[in-house]
Amino acid sequence: MAIRAKLTTRTEASPATRSAQGGAPKRERTEEEKQAHRARIEAAKDALKRSVGTKGEHVAPARAALKEYLRHVNEPGQPDDERFKILLEAPFKAPPKPRAERR
Repeated sequence: MAIRAKLTTRTEASPATRSAQGGAPKRERTEEEKQAHRARIEAAKDALKRSVGTKGEHVAPARAALKEYLRHVNEPGQPDDERFKILLEAPFKAPPKPRAERR
């Protein structure tokens, strides 16, 4: 018996292989949202550039967080303004040192 390949049509294809054409329509951003989005991207890129020469144990994870933000900037679930501000300041601000208890 010969082995025959099974051919599938687009309607039979799994949802993971389908294009986004059948999905929900994208919401258009207003001009203010676009400007705020661009400002956030510029601020994150600027913080990365300025933090190149900074030293400390806190710098590498902070820079990684900024890079991760820039990779996923167009995805939903971005940090609010307060958390974004903390993200920008992280490479330049050393975390507080833990206090050693005396006995």
